[in-house]
This record gives sequence, structure tokens and C-alpha cells, in this order.
Amino acid sequence: MAELAKKGLLYLMNEKCFDNYFVEFNFFDLLCFKMLLSKGLGLAIIAGSVLVKVPQILKIFKNKSAEGINLFSVCLDLFAITCHISYSFVRGFPFSAWGDGTFLALQTVTIAALVLYYNGAKGKSIIFVVVYFIILYALNGGLTPVEVLWTAQGFNIPILALGKLSQAFTNYKNGGTGQLSSATCFMLFFGSTARIFTSIQETGDPMMIFTYCVSTFANGVIVSQIIYYNWKTDDTAAKTKVPSQKTKAKAAKAD
Repeated sequence: MAELAKKGLLYLMNEKCFDNYFVEFNFFDLLCFKMLLSKGLGLAIIAGSVLVKVPQILKIFKNKSAEGINLFSVCLDLFAITCHISYSFVRGFPFSAWGDGTFLALQTVTIAALVLYYNGAKGKSIIFVVVYFIILYALNGGLTPVEVLWTAQGFNIPILALGKLSQAFTNYKNGGTGQLSSATCFMLFFGSTARIFTSIQETGDPMMIFTYCVSTFANGVIVSQIIYYNWKTDDTAAKTKVPSQKTKAKAAKAD
């Protein structure tokens, strides 16, 4: 049992840090703490990513509508996530540094298929999913040179920004966030923020670090819109409710 526990802990830290904590009882080693925090955050993000876009998927299912969801933005987001996980996989980075991308990709391709389906393109939604998995195999199955993946990862930065800002523009044009899930958008924002730290600790790859910085900014714009439009809706509802109560009071006096 103790050996099994040690193996589990060695996934979160190296042998030196294990000895520091459990042999020498030195709990103030900053490097070991940062390593443990990074691994813990990475695993927590992966666990959260399993459900991060499920609220969005359920919202589309429940309303049988993809109104307000920009398909172009979803596809760009899917491209960025796919390039990221393929680049990370081929480079051999720890799963804790990029594993959430796997679940985000599966959920994003589902959202894209649902947008097509509820917009009346049922056949295209099936073709879209099939083509995506063929591309995914080509990227991760050794058929694509790592140089190509590195270049694609570089394109992620403007594509990621363009995709998110396209959704932000759609929100602005519609005067609301439509079928966007607040829970999903907030989780994406906090997840990308935490990924800046884990990328610094676990990969040291400047491309990945900068990508997450841009992702955090872009997700922050969407989150800001959600807060603003929700506040605006609540404010309008409150203003509408107050005159209504006054009218009832006047009517009561008149009676």
C-alpha cells in the first residue's frame, strides 16, 4: 500500500521532492512546492475539462437551438485546440500540461456538430465529425512532421484571438450572449489563466505560454460581456418592476 502511494506521489513530484517532504520533512522547498502546485493544478484542470463545455451542450439540447453561437468562432477554437494537443503530444510534454485539450476538443466538435444540426444541416454535421477525426488521426498518428505542427501552433495565437473575438462581435451585434453558457465561459477563463502557470512550470515552451496568455485575454472579453449583459438585463428588469408596483399601489388607492 505504501509503495502504491509512493508511485502516485511520484507522479506529482520527482524523487528529490519526495525525499524532501516525506524523509527529511522539509516542507519549505519553494521549487518542490511550485512543482506540486503545477501538477495539482494541471490534474484539476483536466478533471474540470471533462465537463467544462457540457453546460453549453446541454443548453443547446434543452432549447433545441444554437442561436447566438458563431460557428466560425467554434471552428477556429476547435482548430486551435486540436493543433495544441497534437503539438504537445508529438513533443512529448506531460499529459498534465495539455490533457484538458483532449476533452475540450471532443466537446467543441460536439458543439460544432450541434450548431450545424440545429441550423438545418443534419448531413453536414455527421460529415464534419467524420472528417475531423480523420484529420486528428493524421496529426497524431505520425503522418504530420513536427515542424508543421510547430507552425500550426504558431498560427494558434491569431486564430484563437480571431475566434473568440468573432464570438464577442456576435454578442455585441446581438446585444446579448444568446445560447452561450456562462458556466462554460467562466471555466474556460479560469482554466486558461491557470494554464499560464502550469505551462511555465512543466514545459517552459514560450509558444504555449504566450498562447495561453492570449487565450486568457480573449476568454476574459467574453466573460466581461456575459457580466455586462446579465447586469443590463437585471437592471432593465428591476426598472420595469418598480413602476409596475407603483401602478398597483395607485390602483389600490383608487379602489
